[in-house]
Amino acid sequence: MSSFVFLLVVVIVILLSSIRQINQYEKGLRFTLGRFSSIMNPGWRIVLPVVQSYQKVDMRVRAVDVPDQEAITRDNISVRVNAVIYYRVASAEKAILEVENFYYAISQLAQTTMRNIVGEVTLDELLAGRSAIAEKIRHIIDEATDAWGIDVQSVELKDAILPEDMKRTIAKQAEAEREKRAVIIKAEGEVMAAENMAKAAETLSQQTGALHLRSLQTLNDLSSDQSNTVIFAVPLEVLRAFEKIADTQSK
Repeated sequence: MSSFVFLLVVVIVILLSSIRQINQYEKGLRFTLGRFSSIMNPGWRIVLPVVQSYQKVDMRVRAVDVPDQEAITRDNISVRVNAVIYYRVASAEKAILEVENFYYAISQLAQTTMRNIVGEVTLDELLAGRSAIAEKIRHIIDEATDAWGIDVQSVELKDAILPEDMKRTIAKQAEAEREKRAVIIKAEGEVMAAENMAKAAETLSQQTGALHLRSLQTLNDLSSDQSNTVIFAVPLEVLRAFEKIADTQSK
């Protein structure tokens, strides 16, 4: 009886020590005598001591920070870029059996791919088309990691760091562009003003006495400012009209 109890206790201890917990966001790979035997889904699972072993794989989306990479663009400009990659394990079996350490492998592949893609574009394309470049990097990494059971969901370029002398050059270029736009806008304003003045002169010339009325209005506007002396040219016809009016009033 004591031997039976002892065996029962041993069996219970072995069973308890064989229980392994797989969390909801994980999957487990069971190996029997060193060979892959089955996938373990979330829950409590039995892994026999000595005979079997297991390895858990996190199935959640992971974010990998790609450190700064020094690269030379197609127009021979040195630039440092960094990015973040979002991926998840689609096949736990491939992620463990096909690559030694898929975390490290993806990081290295992302760094190499990012340097290669940056070398294929100009600086202007890199600064203006980050989304397109990031999608190209994602597509290349996703294709390369299909054999590892990895699904690359997105790649985001976080920053492009330029040398200080290149920053000053870009600032000068931007300043020159702003000055060019200012000159163009000013010239367009001069053209519009000239067109309006031509229309106004045409309108005044069509009405007798309109120009004289405009001259008198201008004099009235100037008379409100007592601090300046203004010499204003008046047509002779206006002076003669004033003389006639004065002679008539004197009589």
